[in-house]
Amino acid sequence: MIYTVTFNPSLDYSIRIENFKTGVLNRTSYEEVRVGGKGVNVSIVLHDLGVENVALGFVAGFTGDQIESGMQQLGCTTSFIHLPHGFSRINVKLAGQEEDLTEMNGMGPAVSPEEYEQFMMRLRRMLKDGDTLVLSGSIPASMPQDTYDRILEEVDTDKICVVVDTSSPLLRHTLPYHPFLIKPNLTELSELFGRSLTEYDDIVGCAKHLQEEGARNVLVSMGGEGAILVTEEGQVFSAPAPDGDLVDTIGAGDSMVAGFLAGYMERGSMVDGFAKGIAAGSATAYKNGLATEEEITAVAQRM
Repeated sequence: MIYTVTFNPSLDYSIRIENFKTGVLNRTSYEEVRVGGKGVNVSIVLHDLGVENVALGFVAGFTGDQIESGMQQLGCTTSFIHLPHGFSRINVKLAGQEEDLTEMNGMGPAVSPEEYEQFMMRLRRMLKDGDTLVLSGSIPASMPQDTYDRILEEVDTDKICVVVDTSSPLLRHTLPYHPFLIKPNLTELSELFGRSLTEYDDIVGCAKHLQEEGARNVLVSMGGEGAILVTEEGQVFSAPAPDGDLVDTIGAGDSMVAGFLAGYMERGSMVDGFAKGIAAGSATAYKNGLATEEEITAVAQRM
C-alpha cells in the first residue's frame, strides 16, 4: 500500500483577474476551487492511474470536510485526523495578464503534540513491510520542524519505501534515513548547494552528493527542461519535457512523483518510473488541474 502524508492540505481557489488593481473592486474572469496539498495531489494522480493508496494528514472545520469529501468524490481513500478547532487552509492563486502567478497561502489549523501522537499511532498501525510512505510538502508552524525526522526514526527504510518531496532544509534532514527517492526541483537543488545550477554535469554532481549524504535515488525536476534521475546503481537518465503549451505548473511536481511510483511499480523498473513521471508532470503542466490517466498516456505517446 502507498500512504501519502499531507500535514496541511488545502482548498485551492484559483482565479484570474485581467487588470488587477489594489484598493479597488476587482472581478474575476475565471475561478475554480479544488483540493490541494502536495501529498493530496500525489494521491489523486495515483488513484487516476489505478494505483491504490491512502491519504493521511490533518483536516479541520468546514474546509477540512470539503477537502475530504472532494477527495472521496474523486475516488480516493482518506484517513485524515479531524481536529476539533480551526479550519483547513484556503490558498488563493491569482493569475493576471502577465505570466506571473501571485499566491496567498493560509496558515491552517494548529496541531498539538497530542494530536500529532494520534497521527503517529495511526501511521504505526497502518504501515506494513513492503509499503510506500510519501512525505510531501511543508510542516505547519505549530508542529516541530523536525517532524519528518521523527517519523523516519520510527520507520525501517529497509522495509518501507520512503519518498520525500519537500523544501530544501527539510529534505536534507531526511537524507541520513536513506529515503528510497527524493525529488527536488532545480530551484530546491540550487538552494541546497548555495549556487545556481544550469549545467548538466553540475546538476548530476549535486544529485550524487545527495546520495553520498544518504539518498538512494534522486529525481530532479527541471520544468520545461525535463528531468534527471540518478539511481543508486549509478545510472543517470535524462530527458526533455515533451512538446506542449504550458498552462499551469501547480501540481506538476506532485504528478511527477505519482507517475514515477506508478511506472516503477508496474515492473520494478526505474526507466519506466522515470518515463511515466515525466509524462505525468508534463501532462499536468499543460492543463488547469491535475492530469488524468488518459492525458498522461497521450503525453507519453509523444515522448
